[in-house]
Amino acid sequence: MTGCLAARLARRIERDGPISLAEFIALSNTAYYAGRDPFGRGGDFTTAPEISQMFGEIAGLWCVDAWKRLDRPAEFRLIELGPGRGVLMADALRAARLEPAFRPEVHLVETSPVLRSLQRAQGFDAVWHDSPDTIPSGPSIWIANEFFDALPIRQFVRIGGSWHERLVDMDGDGLRFVAGPALRHAGAGEEGDIAEVCPAAGGIAAALAARPGYGLAIDYGYVEPSGRPTVQAVSGHEPVDPLSRPGEADMSAHVDFAALMRAGREAGAAVWGPAPQGEWLRRSGIEARAARLGGQEDALA
Repeated sequence: MTGCLAARLARRIERDGPISLAEFIALSNTAYYAGRDPFGRGGDFTTAPEISQMFGEIAGLWCVDAWKRLDRPAEFRLIELGPGRGVLMADALRAARLEPAFRPEVHLVETSPVLRSLQRAQGFDAVWHDSPDTIPSGPSIWIANEFFDALPIRQFVRIGGSWHERLVDMDGDGLRFVAGPALRHAGAGEEGDIAEVCPAAGGIAAALAARPGYGLAIDYGYVEPSGRPTVQAVSGHEPVDPLSRPGEADMSAHVDFAALMRAGREAGAAVWGPAPQGEWLRRSGIEARAARLGGQEDALA
């Protein structure tokens, strides 16, 4: 384990004791995204918008449909959380030009200075935010593509009939997982089960659901937990030990869609899904779009 963050973590743990996995992920991803462009062949991973323009175009046409369902407001917000290089939003806005009256005020939730610079280079007007909390109220359409999976999670392990939070501790020059004290009033489970909770996801989903409008969350996730850990780290398009390279690898965990849907419903929203991404894309017309591109009948280019 090397690097500036690794040294800070070592000092912190030696001084205060083990830290939660949520804090470890938060510190690691903050350091990771602050100073690099992680996307594409030269980065650590690739997302769907980077592979094909059709993904963003389908998202843009979905946004136009949502806007029509809102009775075509003249003033409304188009929000993207974790917009990467800005490719999805650029493709979505280009597709949405088919409807001349669709003129959103674009808001991007992004904390990385490097990625903000790449988003500005896409050439569309936008307002940037560190958090969705600062986006003005009013009719809104929001997209979160591989956003919720990057939020910090807590893990709990079932040992001897009790649940214990998994913490991160020193192990010589490296890091390891250890079990914290037994928790009271916890639910049932099988020996060795791992449970994951994302404290931030529900609050963000509820705040977005409380806005008048529509939202689209696209991510890796589940409805029924498996009892196995889903935290992963990726560097150079290859999986690495999640604790081995703090601040130097992208960390993520599968999204609990049941918890997201519950938060949305409790905020008063109607919720649909989840559905496999391929199914949603087919229903939204991606096959017809691919045929047009293949026949060089590109009305959106």
